[in-house]
Amino acid sequence: MNCFWPQAVLYEMNVRQLTPEGTLRAATSKLPFLKDLGVDAVWLMPVYPIGEAGRKGSLGSYYSIRDYCAVNPELGTMADFDAFVAEAHRLGMRVLLDWVANHTARDARWIAEKPASWYERDAAGRPAVPWDWSDTAKLNYADRDVWRAQADAMEFWLTQHDVDGFRCDMAMLVPIEFWNETSLRLRRVKPDLFMLAEAEERNLFEEGAFDACYAWRMHHLMNDVARQRTRVTALRDYIYADRDDYPDSAMRLAFTSNHDECGTAPVFQIRCIASGVFTFVVPRGLSLSTGQEIGYDHSFAFLTGSDSPLRGQRFAGSPPLTALRHDNRRRREAGGAMLINNARTLMGGPGR
Repeated sequence: MNCFWPQAVLYEMNVRQLTPEGTLRAATSKLPFLKDLGVDAVWLMPVYPIGEAGRKGSLGSYYSIRDYCAVNPELGTMADFDAFVAEAHRLGMRVLLDWVANHTARDARWIAEKPASWYERDAAGRPAVPWDWSDTAKLNYADRDVWRAQADAMEFWLTQHDVDGFRCDMAMLVPIEFWNETSLRLRRVKPDLFMLAEAEERNLFEEGAFDACYAWRMHHLMNDVARQRTRVTALRDYIYADRDDYPDSAMRLAFTSNHDECGTAPVFQIRCIASGVFTFVVPRGLSLSTGQEIGYDHSFAFLTGSDSPLRGQRFAGSPPLTALRHDNRRRREAGGAMLINNARTLMGGPGR
């Protein structure tokens, strides 16, 4: 794995709520702030056109995708996307795209343009709905043409739009053989490709499909500690056991919140101070989500685009914990020990 990633700070960007405009162009203007905060890479929540059939909320879910090779016009144009990536790279940051391989929108281009066999079907012959995601249609990975089309679309973003890798949504719902084959193909195109799985099955790393996976168990343990349902020593035991569960090269994404696990007071306040600091010093990877840089303590209504404290507010934050994480990376590369000192929490309040 590229040495850039093991101590990197990854920022999940919710473009709709990041700025008052809710566009890629406006998000580009926030990249210098994130760089100054100590962010190394940005994971963009899906930027593709959103389905209208069965749409949830007035704006729809990012994860109901009509076209894998286009940009949602509500967020901007492909030129705006390219400008975002170029600015991130100029600042020394990487960009990951959110990739949803398990399903498409119910009015996706593929449903109209591709054979019926590309989708799993219900008893009435309609594209099957996975789980309760009624705005989506389940792809059929028994058809190898689906594999090739997915890989073609991913390669499009690598070769034509210079992204650095993918955060793969619900990766465990897609055959690991697909990920193994596709990752091998994509790494021939981009040797320093970074692949992050929203999953934590051990087979994700057996043939090099992924570089990192979510540390869901650690996340839930931190919540239990915050609620005093378990002793803090459970986290120590988890870290020791986790070392034996995965290859040494496997990164484990540490996080206190994301778009699925938004914090709410009062437990959020405990997470910010204690769990937040813990995620900065635990080995193997770290993720921040839009809103955490200002201490936002409620869930975003990203299906409706309702106002949030991020809209119209000045960003605030302090970088001592990101600096601590980066210093530890330098010390490891130099053969030194990990440094832990008094570091104020990153999760400060709104700017004054």
